Amino acid sequence: MSLDKPVIAVIGAGALGGYYGARMIQHGFDAHLFSPSDCAAIRRDGMRIHSRDGDFSLPPKELRVYDDPRQMPAADLVVVTLKTTANHRLAELVGPVVKNDSIILTLQNGLGNEELLGDLFGPEKIVGGMAFVCINRIAPGEISHTDHGMIRIGEPLGAAAARTRKIAGIFRQSGIPCEAIDDLARGKWDKLIWNLPFNGLGAALDRTTDQLIGSKEGLWLVRRLCEEVIAACRPLNIQFEFNVTEEKIRHTQTMGAYKTSMQIDRQLGRPMEIEAIVSRPLRVAEANSVSVPYMSMLCNMLSVLDSLIAK
Repeated sequence: MSLDKPVIAVIGAGALGGYYGARMIQHGFDAHLFSPSDCAAIRRDGMRIHSRDGDFSLPPKELRVYDDPRQMPAADLVVVTLKTTANHRLAELVGPVVKNDSIILTLQNGLGNEELLGDLFGPEKIVGGMAFVCINRIAPGEISHTDHGMIRIGEPLGAAAARTRKIAGIFRQSGIPCEAIDDLARGKWDKLIWNLPFNGLGAALDRTTDQLIGSKEGLWLVRRLCEEVIAACRPLNIQFEFNVTEEKIRHTQTMGAYKTSMQIDRQLGRPMEIEAIVSRPLRVAEANSVSVPYMSMLCNMLSVLDSLIAK
């Protein structure tokens, strides 16, 4: 395995994976995209990226896109950007591109993804990460990137290693801000401080981020949920600065009328990522006797909505 000139497989090249994969291809990396829903359109028309960091297009001849992972080459670096609602298919979707010395980086939302992939392919292969980006797929092969973009990656079994820093370098060479961190668990919970309230409330109330923080009632709910996430991870010896909640709200103010992925999933009648983003943190809190009434209520509301979608 070499990360100097790696073969890269992006499994789940929708909004997130499509954007990062396109940036890698734009900068000369040998990246292969698994995108079953958009495969035909991309092969015909290429990809169009509307980005705050500069618009660009990739013609079909520059793209290697697949609707079947069994047709993809074995990869040195496998980047998993599937929705966590597809985690029951990890073996069949990720397995075909994994070889003995592959590194698997999951940029999926929420908790538990590293463990699931480690159980399937070996924990020594797994690197975890968080993408902090405002991004939506607006049409087949067409992606809108409106704000942020940072990726943070780390080792589930320890501090940042040489391979983590090399992977971070691949993203930076592709024009994507990326840093290797020494505490992945803290990084995952740090993202949840934003993700649980804004993704969760965005879906439950069908409101964009600016609408959620645009009233004193919405801000109150956001703050309560942020504080409950912080409380939930405290028994794990994960601590945050006293002003982290207000920091998350300030970062959200630059996003405009941003629809979170769970809000879009609700609107399109698709299953929502409740398990990884809300249910798992809730179970951690309950296991440690931490009171999180608003998180519990939010989980119940989303579960009701999800059951109606399933019908």
